[in-house]
Amino acid sequence: MDETRRANLKRLFAPRSVAFIGGASALAAVKQCAGSGFQGDIWPVNPWRQEMAGYPCFASVRDLPCGPDAVFLAVPSEYATRTVSDLAEIGTGGIVSFTAGFGELGGEGKVLERKLIEACGDTVLVGPNCSGILNYSEGAVLWPFDHTGRKTERGPAFVTQSGMLGNTVTMNDRSLDFSYIISSGNQAMLGVEEFLEFLVDDPKVTAIALYIEGLCDVKRFADSAIRALNAGVPIVAQKVGTSEMGAQLTVTHTGSLSGADSLYQALFDRLGIIRVSSSVAMLETLKMVTIAGIPKGNRIAGFTCSGGDSTMLADGAEPAGLMFTALSEQATDEIKDLLPPIAGVGNPLDYTTPLWGHEEPLRQVFGAMVSDDYDAAIMVQDYPVPHVDEIHAPYEADARAFARAVNDAGIPGAVCSILPEDLGPRNRQTLIDGHIAPLQGIEDAMNALGAAVWLGQRRAAVQNMADLSLLEPVPVAGPLHTLNEANGKQRLAQAGMRVPDYRVCDAACTAEVAAEIGFPVAVKLLSKDLVHKSEVGAVKVNLNTEAEVEDAVRIITDSVSGYDAMINTNRFLVERMVSPVVAELLVGIRMDESFGLVMVIGGGGILVELLRDTKTLLLPATRADVGMALSSLKTAQLLDGFRGGLVADREQVIDAIMAIAGFAVAHREDLVELDVNPLMVTPTAAVAADVLMRVKNGALWSGR
Repeated sequence: MDETRRANLKRLFAPRSVAFIGGASALAAVKQCAGSGFQGDIWPVNPWRQEMAGYPCFASVRDLPCGPDAVFLAVPSEYATRTVSDLAEIGTGGIVSFTAGFGELGGEGKVLERKLIEACGDTVLVGPNCSGILNYSEGAVLWPFDHTGRKTERGPAFVTQSGMLGNTVTMNDRSLDFSYIISSGNQAMLGVEEFLEFLVDDPKVTAIALYIEGLCDVKRFADSAIRALNAGVPIVAQKVGTSEMGAQLTVTHTGSLSGADSLYQALFDRLGIIRVSSSVAMLETLKMVTIAGIPKGNRIAGFTCSGGDSTMLADGAEPAGLMFTALSEQATDEIKDLLPPIAGVGNPLDYTTPLWGHEEPLRQVFGAMVSDDYDAAIMVQDYPVPHVDEIHAPYEADARAFARAVNDAGIPGAVCSILPEDLGPRNRQTLIDGHIAPLQGIEDAMNALGAAVWLGQRRAAVQNMADLSLLEPVPVAGPLHTLNEANGKQRLAQAGMRVPDYRVCDAACTAEVAAEIGFPVAVKLLSKDLVHKSEVGAVKVNLNTEAEVEDAVRIITDSVSGYDAMINTNRFLVERMVSPVVAELLVGIRMDESFGLVMVIGGGGILVELLRDTKTLLLPATRADVGMALSSLKTAQLLDGFRGGLVADREQVIDAIMAIAGFAVAHREDLVELDVNPLMVTPTAAVAADVLMRVKNGALWSGR
């Protein structure tokens, strides 16, 4: 976006004048804007009406006093392009196109949409086919539907690719006031990426929520998300749609394992973007990160007035990545002195009913606990409904005691109800005034707290990283070539990767070569035309004599000839077996045309796609990220000597993965796909036992 359009985008989001063009929908939007406290000029445009909601109508765009800062456009699609052209000529800042009937229809609609954008010139356009913009910081509502939001000085922003979800979110009964709600529509000019870029720099925005169906420019999105991470602006994303992508690259296991959803998850993990599974979780998480703040760690202090509530808190901790760590001996003794004898001291703490409603004694109890080096605190409290002062008094006393203790300790705090409806507006506001997040529903509360903890940990992890930026994707075009296994291993060996001792020979020489290498050996047919050798019987392992090697060659030749008589069956790779084996891993890399270089780490061998024990990273990756990805695998248990087995040197495994990743980054202009499967892990090394590599014409291609 050039500077002129950037300036016009600022005009759109801080308008002094707004024009509403159209009929019934424009009238509805005028009413919404007028009722939202907008202090600027409102200019309805309609040649057939005298006024809209008390505002006199202009007959045409060219009759306006000047180019408006913002426009709500709701005319039939056949008139939209001419109207937009006229608006651009008079110097309009930005247009919100409620008008539909463009690219969402395909075919002619896409053609019409291109003409619409061409007509904009330097004027920016949201949509078309969007619900509009709810600008609560300015009261400038360009939105034709009833909504329940209110004007606010600061708050989270919400960008949604689902128009009506924006309206739904305004109706939340969760005490969450937004600064902006933006419906992006068809994203013909402005998409999630551009809005994120703009919102990161807006001081009125405390966090950014995103409802994403897909991104047009992943690299641009990533660059803005990195700025948000550095600026301390949390991003919470609800990503929908899990369809697979990259189907043209599925000759490797990596192609089938790194689908669209795993790529987005890898992107979010890298950039410190909290991913949620529902809109409810999004709202609760926004409350946690904007009202309470971001914990420095996952040591949590829990408070309840019931043993059952304590159990529910404890049960929710592990799935959310939280730890209710035990109290120190000193804190335990101090709390025992403050609590009645019937109370059992632990974490979560059931402070029992005798102290219920007694603010000062509870403040001392809570204070003694949260001062014991905890990172955050949470209390369970369900309030009676409806609100009656005398009934609510003891509940509010407990909440005040909790807020005082937490604020004195300088850590984030939340009060959550078990049932979402049991924390009403008045109680929520009291907690918010005390900088305590009112979270509705214990499961969503624990997940929100866990998400905030994760964000704090991710911020700390990347604090000293030089660059989180993604590599520019390289188009995958032109003829692709598959290197035979020997060529692939040779390339990796030159990059510092360990490979088995191997020889390439004709069929007649395999037994002799095997004896020279030393038994046991593996024998593999060598052909660039045979991608997955084990599936057609082109591999035999653990051969211990020359006779076994000769038999294996005959069996392989017959099997492959039966599969495809055109494949040359005279060239073989003979290699010494890797032993002793602690575990088999997969390390796969592919070039994705949106996300760049994608690396998959997982359990390897013949069951890789069945087990799907994998973690996806985007390159370049740090050693720490590779280590965490490795630790997240179920297969990682084998590396630590599962059930008395051999123990691997994890640093050697990480060294090997980093070498493969470094090779891919260095050769990204040519590399299309690379699978090391299996990467054989021994107690002292990690060895590339099989390599499959596809390249474009270029430096990597070295013949058959």
